[in-house]
Amino acid sequence: MTHLNLFNKEDCDYYINRINKLTPQTKALWGKMNVAQMLCHCQKPFEMADGTLAATTNAVFKFFFGKSARKQALGEKDFKRSLPTFKEAEIVDAVEFEKEKTILINKIKTFNELGETAIKNKLHSLFGEMNSTEWNILLAKHLHHHLNQFGV
Repeated sequence: MTHLNLFNKEDCDYYINRINKLTPQTKALWGKMNVAQMLCHCQKPFEMADGTLAATTNAVFKFFFGKSARKQALGEKDFKRSLPTFKEAEIVDAVEFEKEKTILINKIKTFNELGETAIKNKLHSLFGEMNSTEWNILLAKHLHHHLNQFGV
């Protein structure tokens, strides 16, 4: 799939419409998270991009896998199922569906409205230096991956 552009209003609305198809009872097709946890999890890359979340990555893991992970993450192919995530994005506690849904939609809208200025952090903890186009690709692919995980 060619991943959509979150700087484009129509593409942004496409993702929001997919999110709006979710219900608290929507079940995952794979993985450990429930739907509310997924909505919370999907906020974390936006928080990394806007500089409000500082993620940590093991230096040895980054040295050996950072470049190949970056190439895969920013490439055309969809993310593989059940990939590991960074510690700060592991959502294991109970969270409230409607609250997390609203927060995620607002983050997507803010990202779209602010455009490239929404990206305050140019350094990804695993992938290194990233420009606004790369952040956009990563955020769109990540949303697409998790919305597919829940069948919408």
